Amino acid sequence: MSRALLIVVSGPAGSGKTTLCARLTEANPRAIRRVITCTTRAPRAGEAEGVDYYFLTRPEFEAQVAAGVFLEHALVHGNLYGPRLADVAKHLDAGFDALLNVDVQGAATIRAMGTADARLAAALVTAFIRVSDPVELRRRLTGRGTDPLDEIDRRVATASEELKHAGEYQHVIESGSREADFKALQAIYHLEKSR
Repeated sequence: MSRALLIVVSGPAGSGKTTLCARLTEANPRAIRRVITCTTRAPRAGEAEGVDYYFLTRPEFEAQVAAGVFLEHALVHGNLYGPRLADVAKHLDAGFDALLNVDVQGAATIRAMGTADARLAAALVTAFIRVSDPVELRRRLTGRGTDPLDEIDRRVATASEELKHAGEYQHVIESGSREADFKALQAIYHLEKSR
């Protein structure tokens, strides 16, 4: 039986990582379970509690941080995000691959935890979705129609910092089309499952 994986996907806002994670889960429904992240940000149109995120107030989130509930947590674009350790363990214990969409801070924390946890180290697979062209990134963020211009400016500026961390990941996908990016992520998944 192949090992259960903890697949950590990162990339700047607008890189398509949320869509890619959804497609990878849909393409492998008997193998992969997406870990639903908690956040203090407000739901966007069409997002549902317990499906897209667990939406918490800042005091609720901070109480869970104090209780040691999260695998990792970070402040990103002014909001707190973090996956619960129990949600990750639940999937891995059941023999499923757990898929996490986290920022570069969260991925760094998880990698560091892997140095002290043999099970985590054996399961961990990291992939970064790189959008090197800031003009393309801005076009994608603007096309979403979900953020005001000042937020888009902040996300593009943050992306330039996040790109500096791409080399810390086991796999880097140079973002092109949605289909090409998905095929690349699926290939990484199959490669890691075969090891």
